[in-house]
Amino acid sequence: MPWKPLIVAFCCNWCSYAGADLAGTSRLDYPASVRIVRVPCSGRVNPQFVLRAFQRGADGVLVAGCHPGDCHYTTGNMFARRRFLIATRLLEYMGIDSARFTVRWISGSEGPKFQETIRELTEKVQALGPNRRMREEPWT
Repeated sequence: MPWKPLIVAFCCNWCSYAGADLAGTSRLDYPASVRIVRVPCSGRVNPQFVLRAFQRGADGVLVAGCHPGDCHYTTGNMFARRRFLIATRLLEYMGIDSARFTVRWISGSEGPKFQETIRELTEKVQALGPNRRMREEPWT
């Protein structure tokens, strides 16, 4: 059985999760190896969640939130953007290729964008191979 990268996607409840839902209800095809974690806001995703996902076997991580100016909590996505600029450097310091981590703004009406983002990240991670850094037991 060929290896398929496990992608963990932290999706904002108000926009990105709705975008993922739209992709699903529109029957848009994207890799099934994605595990979606619904969060209240992208600003609530702590970089430790990203590190924990890599520890637990994720090969790639996506944090998706509302477009700037559309955040349900006004500035949550801006907070997330600043936070994950620093988190990217932390991942590089820890030896995890930053190409395995992506932050995107996806609204509830952008199901095709969610599909394309997942495909791009999966292809990028597939080219990098399995993540072996900080790995504990895999998610099932």
